[in-house]
Amino acid sequence: MPSTSLTVRADEDPWTDEEIEQVRAELLGGLDRLAAELKTSAAELRDLLASGVDGAGNDQADVGSTSLERDAEMSLAANQQELLSQTEKALERLDDGTYGICENCGQPIGKLRLLAFPRATLCMECKRKEERR
Repeated sequence: MPSTSLTVRADEDPWTDEEIEQVRAELLGGLDRLAAELKTSAAELRDLLASGVDGAGNDQADVGSTSLERDAEMSLAANQQELLSQTEKALERLDDGTYGICENCGQPIGKLRLLAFPRATLCMECKRKEERR
């Protein structure tokens, strides 16, 4: 049964309740997974910071290695936090009926794009323009 609550492109069939639930389930699963990964990354980062490798009594290779590992963990945690935020925003848009509308031009993003990448906020044209900058 088609759902008329979400915007689609003119060449697409309306969203079905099953498709909406499929997207919701994928987003919710991602939310749980990302929250768990972020918790793990935060614990690993705390452990690295608590190890106290600050150069006193350690050779330069140890200090450099620990610094590199800390930077990698911080980068990973920042990426996970961004994905978590995107997932939460996608769920909010799904709930308020604005899911599938390009945040830049206001046109439909497209079901196939959203089924492949449920956190998408831009239509393909706006995404291409963004990537050219």
